[in-house]
Amino acid sequence: MISSSSWLVKGGNTLSGILVPSGSKNAALPILAATLLSDQPVTLHRCPGIRDVIAMINLLRDLGADVVKDSDPHTVTITASRINPENLSEELSRTIRASILLAGPMVARTGFIELPPPGGDVIGRRRLDTHFLVLEKLGAKISFKDRLIRMDAPHGLQGTEIHLDEPSVTATENAVMAASVAKGTSVIYNAACEPNVQDLAVLLRSMGADIQGEGTNRITVHGRGKLLKGTTHTICPDHIEIGSFIGLAACCHGRVEIPGVPRNIVRPTMIGLGRLGLEVFHENNTLIIPPNQDLVVRPDRSGDIPTIYDSPWPGFSPDLTSTAVVVATQAKGTSLIFEKMFESRMFFVDKLAAMGAALILCDPHRVVVSGPSKLVGTEVSRPDIRAGMALLTAALCASGESIIRNVHQIERGYENIVQRLNALGADITPLNS
Repeated sequence: MISSSSWLVKGGNTLSGILVPSGSKNAALPILAATLLSDQPVTLHRCPGIRDVIAMINLLRDLGADVVKDSDPHTVTITASRINPENLSEELSRTIRASILLAGPMVARTGFIELPPPGGDVIGRRRLDTHFLVLEKLGAKISFKDRLIRMDAPHGLQGTEIHLDEPSVTATENAVMAASVAKGTSVIYNAACEPNVQDLAVLLRSMGADIQGEGTNRITVHGRGKLLKGTTHTICPDHIEIGSFIGLAACCHGRVEIPGVPRNIVRPTMIGLGRLGLEVFHENNTLIIPPNQDLVVRPDRSGDIPTIYDSPWPGFSPDLTSTAVVVATQAKGTSLIFEKMFESRMFFVDKLAAMGAALILCDPHRVVVSGPSKLVGTEVSRPDIRAGMALLTAALCASGESIIRNVHQIERGYENIVQRLNALGADITPLNS
């Protein structure tokens, strides 16, 4: 794990070569939590070596799970034969948003868990009400004391109909995990459809769960009423990382190949980035980002400025709106980027303005960008993963040098990013100041 606090980035290089995608961060975290639903070994391949995954593995160790690393650094075996919910580290739980994913499996298995409010990115209000709704519908009682969230189900969980008040990804994952070992059938309406939800369902089904409908907004789970069995599973590729790399390659003008990318996980990304004139194509199972793309904003049919906005899967991901803003600074024309979900996601654009981008922050959710702009290196720091990757992209296509602070945030979601990008021709030097 990279230990530097800052990176020195010398921009302006063309980036070309092959980037092998990591396993999905957003799939790995619920899948790791789901290993608590079995007392048998669960072996996971393509598990990304990033800070959030390491934190989740340490939380499993706190709870009593045995964790064995393979000679392959991306393979790990979890055996949760003895679990004690009272051993959970409050300090570690507060470091990542994904600690809330322990709620469903632990309440289902032990009938109890006490969690501090989860941590994670500072991108605005991130409510937990939908998680509480899920577990209460399944029979748990929720209480609060000294900022701790206590969840009790001493008589076990019972399958039921669950209507989510929003298509929350992590709440859907908690619902599916808890319902898998509840007694009776659960039907989850307004469920999230993201690839990570689908991958979790694939894992649970291989563990013996009875799940239908993942990838749609109605998921049916016939609960077993007992623990699941062990299995072996390969985590799906990270579609957010791939989307970030698509934007990075276009801004840095090189030909980049990403092997092992299913077409279906690229199409939603291109809903947004395609409106900025960016193009990609597949050769067999390899995604190709062509070099020297002429990025031109595609106006609406009426000639109006286009709006690039996020929406639940299979729409354009909110995690890629930061990348879209940077790509828009390099595209000819004007576009409006509208991030609907988080009210602080766009607060990084002042750093782009300092680098020379022509943009106006209309409100916490919307920014108008006119391009192309010649960006110039500067010093930047932001508190969330995706803005950090977007600013790294901007620094790599800017002229001159940039210093990026707070890089541990980028490392939470992008594995060995310095080494991987330097192999393509980037010039990134870790600093220890």
